[in-house]
Amino acid sequence: MTERTVVTTDKAPKAVGPYSAAIRAGEFVFVSGNLGLDPASGEFDSGGVEAQTRRALQNLQAILGASGSAMDSVVKTTVFLQDMGDFGKMNAVYAEFFPAEPPARSAVEVAALPKGGLVEIEAIALVKS
Repeated sequence: MTERTVVTTDKAPKAVGPYSAAIRAGEFVFVSGNLGLDPASGEFDSGGVEAQTRRALQNLQAILGASGSAMDSVVKTTVFLQDMGDFGKMNAVYAEFFPAEPPARSAVEVAALPKGGLVEIEAIALVKS
């Protein structure tokens, strides 16, 4: 059986429920959804969906680093938007973090996100060798 390891880091917000920030299983890392919360304050960055997307991706980046992975090893993301009208704004920031050969992605509108967030992003990545 593949070893399962819980991934934690102080560089990303603590989970807001009974789940792990990420699970490393074999050569994969499964990262839970990340909101645009500041790890120090636990509050959303001001600046709307762009600021929340940037922070969510920075949190994702920190968790990946703690797991032995990185943004260029992400194979799939799922983006949850509170309003699909924010897709273009989210997409512009997202492109900054995945400038070349971006991962596969789904983007869906949801009725609501935890803590009133505007965007949440989860990912599956390969562990760096």
